[in-house]
Amino acid sequence: MLKENIKSIRKSRGLSQEELAIKLNVVRQTISKWEQGLSVPDSEMLISISEVLETPVSILLGENISESKVDDLKAISEKLEIINLQLSQMKNARRKIIHWILISLCAIIIMIFVSLILLNSTYLNWNYNNPENVVLGVAFHSFEWLFIRIAPIILIVSIVGIVLTRKKV
Repeated sequence: MLKENIKSIRKSRGLSQEELAIKLNVVRQTISKWEQGLSVPDSEMLISISEVLETPVSILLGENISESKVDDLKAISEKLEIINLQLSQMKNARRKIIHWILISLCAIIIMIFVSLILLNSTYLNWNYNNPENVVLGVAFHSFEWLFIRIAPIILIVSIVGIVLTRKKV
């Protein structure tokens, strides 16, 4: 709600993100993050935005609040708290997804390594007079050669990623 309101009111006032950023003394990327819902302005910045856009804070938040100034600030802080909680939940969900993708990637790499060890490069004993064996042997050898060189790096990076994305207690 807040992100759409900031964007639509900014556009209705004929301001670009850059122009609004200059008036608020922030970088353009900050305005972009607000409008994408990746972050939210704090209560002081919300008041500054309302002054620059000549729009009440209640309109920016999408509610009609007709209470006193103290109640306005309380309502704004409650709304921002909800938005911050939602952003935190989205961030945690994203972190969990990345964490499990990295764990899966490590498991797949380890399974392929085990498979290559168990196969013991049997393609070296093939009869290469058959053209199909030649193509298959070269393809398998190319995969194995490339995998043995790249997989350890990917495995190490994945393990570091798993450590960095684990849930901190």
